[in-house]
Amino acid sequence: MATDKVPPPLGSIENPIKSKDQDFLSLLEECLKSGQLFSDPTFPAEQGSIGLTGLDPTRPDNEIKWQRPKEISKNAVFVEGTTGTTDICQGQLGNCWLLAALSCLTMHPQLFVKVVPPDQSMSERYAGIFRFRFWQYGEWVEVVVDDRLPVREGRLLFSYSRSRNEFWSALVEKAYAKLTGSYGSLKGGNISEGMEDFTGGIAYSVEISSHTPRVLWRSLTRALSRGSLLSCFIQACSYKEVGQVSGDGLIKGHAYAITDTDMVNNASTEILLLKLRNPWGFIEYQGPWSDKAKEWDAVDKAEQERLELKKMEDGEFWISAEDFSKLFNVVELCNVNPDSLDEVAESSSPSTQAAWSITEHEGAWVPGSSAGGSRRYNKTFWKNPQFQLILKERDLDEVEDSEDDDGTEDDDEVEDETLTMTLEKKQREQKQKQKAKKCTVLVEVLQKDRRRKDKIHFLYIAFHIYKVPPELQGLCLSRNFFMTNRPVGRSGKYQPKRGVWRKLHLDPGNYVILASTYRPNQQGDFFVRIFSKTGNTLGSQDFTCSSVYLPVMAAPVSLGDQRRVRKTFEEFAGPDGQLDSKELMKLLNSGLDKDCQLPVETCRQLIFAEDTKGQARLDRKQAETMLSSVQNLQSLFFQFDEDSSGTMSPFELSTALEAAGMKCDGKVIQLLSERFSAGQRNMPFHTFVSCFTRLRKLFAMFDAETNEEVKNAGINAWLIKFLTL
Repeated sequence: MATDKVPPPLGSIENPIKSKDQDFLSLLEECLKSGQLFSDPTFPAEQGSIGLTGLDPTRPDNEIKWQRPKEISKNAVFVEGTTGTTDICQGQLGNCWLLAALSCLTMHPQLFVKVVPPDQSMSERYAGIFRFRFWQYGEWVEVVVDDRLPVREGRLLFSYSRSRNEFWSALVEKAYAKLTGSYGSLKGGNISEGMEDFTGGIAYSVEISSHTPRVLWRSLTRALSRGSLLSCFIQACSYKEVGQVSGDGLIKGHAYAITDTDMVNNASTEILLLKLRNPWGFIEYQGPWSDKAKEWDAVDKAEQERLELKKMEDGEFWISAEDFSKLFNVVELCNVNPDSLDEVAESSSPSTQAAWSITEHEGAWVPGSSAGGSRRYNKTFWKNPQFQLILKERDLDEVEDSEDDDGTEDDDEVEDETLTMTLEKKQREQKQKQKAKKCTVLVEVLQKDRRRKDKIHFLYIAFHIYKVPPELQGLCLSRNFFMTNRPVGRSGKYQPKRGVWRKLHLDPGNYVILASTYRPNQQGDFFVRIFSKTGNTLGSQDFTCSSVYLPVMAAPVSLGDQRRVRKTFEEFAGPDGQLDSKELMKLLNSGLDKDCQLPVETCRQLIFAEDTKGQARLDRKQAETMLSSVQNLQSLFFQFDEDSSGTMSPFELSTALEAAGMKCDGKVIQLLSERFSAGQRNMPFHTFVSCFTRLRKLFAMFDAETNEEVKNAGINAWLIKFLTL
């Protein structure tokens, strides 16, 4: 019996999101039918798509034309032969980080076809349209481009192939530029960003000085065998040093791809080698074991051929592990899945490896609402978005070496291989004992969409993980909790990177994850993904904090206020013995500080919030209660206006409302701030009174509601519904 095949989920590599709602197959068929080559209206062939400032395309020496591959080279092909690291050369754009990542990708055909779908050609079914796929915050996105490329003086302005007839890399670069906004938005970046977007993997940095050359070489060899993407660079001490070529042919502040490792015997000495690739396609290392170095004279021709030694200027070269450790500072690695982060002992069997589950979340830092800053700002830190993590099932015991440990490869030079392996084995056994009966999790936070025009602006970000005691589970944690508890895990120092992550081994229990920027009130969107071994439960959304309204301002009316009300009524009350909004304004302002005077409109709102039987007036008893309540609101305002600014920030508003018995979640606070602050971030006293008055009425309406579905949705859903009216 035939069954309907379930389509793959939207956002998977098999069913990617269509960027700009452009369907490749539909557009291809339309162009083939019409006989017209595709011209992309969403990324037009004009200066705006290039986006680089300081580049005047009207000057003769800067004149840019947009041409298709067949116009640039009559022998143009999409791929010439097979793809390889030497296919990619950097043009006049500072995006070596992207091209180094792309060079790494070519070493892994199964990953390469995800980004560059096969069966694309410049001859068969050619219509000037191509497609590429990139991972973007939990989803694969397909980007369609036409093949019009920026050219100056007959040569591609940006990325090109060494063969000059091949155009796949230039088109990948164009598609990524379209995804981020322009070519200019690719200027400057971190290699790990490109690695993650090409694989959906997890990228991180390793300080080369933290390992001995031999230990580092073995670690990188294992990483390459597991399918990891590797790159490296030499840190520049200043902006002026970026791009400078050293005497041995290496470029500071420049990204290189690590494409292979191997070893050769030189006399009786074993030489450990790494193969690097300069995305420029030229300017190579000139030191020992480089292409034309004398050290190769002592190596058999057969061995040279096995290593594919090419004594030509193609950007690719060998370097010894010893010299690599002396000359380079940082290695960037990208692992396609968390298991690649495990250094599994050779004796481990596949059955000891537990599967991973993943949960993904969207989050936002909203100034004044959920952008609470770091722990240094303890008055607002607790307002950062909170994500729940519940760990129930302990992992199977296994031997592993993961990046969550702060120490401890042997930093001393160990010449004896047997001794080195013995030390490593002891370290792994010690770590195993420490991690046994724990739950393994990996948490990553990525900033979203920080590339704009020709600038990137990454905020300093980090995350902290806290264990939640049983009595507080399921609740929104207060400032007091974070003031009196220390995190059990963290991503490390705040860093201006797109992503930060940490792999941790935690006891079973309930946890909360807080993602934050270093300083409060910095706006940004972010993406959280949490990997966990099978059997553990991950919260699907950040906490919604809610409660019923519990009035706390029931203080009796003072004798002084009673006399003030009596005098006002004797002077202003009409025959009906009631006060209208203007008369109420005079009464209330007589009992308020000069800086807290209320306008008549606020007083009108106060009256309508009371049970006045449809009349816009208050009787004497109501006026007494109103005066006492507004004075209490003034005291509350002064108490929580912690910077004495005379206004209340959204952070201060949240704590003030909670003190008044109204606990609202972050979305409600944000909406209140936008509605009652008249376009300003902070609200003065009279709008605070209006805000409180409206909330009190809505809480009362919710309390009187009998619809079970409405009640189950909660107070915050109710508030959002009516605050938007």
